[in-house]
Amino acid sequence: MAAPNCPPDGAAPKPGQPLEHLTKRQEFLRAARGIRRVTPGLTLEVCPNPGGGPLRVGYTASRKVGGAVVRNRAKRRLRAVAAQVLALCGLPGTDYVLVARQDTATRPFESLKSDLAQALRAAHLKLAPRGDAR
Repeated sequence: MAAPNCPPDGAAPKPGQPLEHLTKRQEFLRAARGIRRVTPGLTLEVCPNPGGGPLRVGYTASRKVGGAVVRNRAKRRLRAVAAQVLALCGLPGTDYVLVARQDTATRPFESLKSDLAQALRAAHLKLAPRGDAR
């Protein structure tokens, strides 16, 4: 399945432009307390950014995923998926953390894209105030 046909938001980065990244542990912990959606290829953690601003994204892969080579491959694949899907469907003022799972490194790329798109739709429905579902 191809990437979803999400309308680009005015403040969302355009495809091909680099996404802003989460850099501090506190930002990752805040996202972990937010909305979590699990798919076979990845886990998505979402929370509103208290300062507003552009969307930001972070990536993580624990040792459960595999050795260093496998973890790095999984994070590279998550970055590639995020560049294609989040650039179109991400909401400004929102922090996203993509957590690698054991299947992330070996799952077909199109399946990873559809996993992220499915998780984003579910998370945005939960994130949106009542009556403002996108």
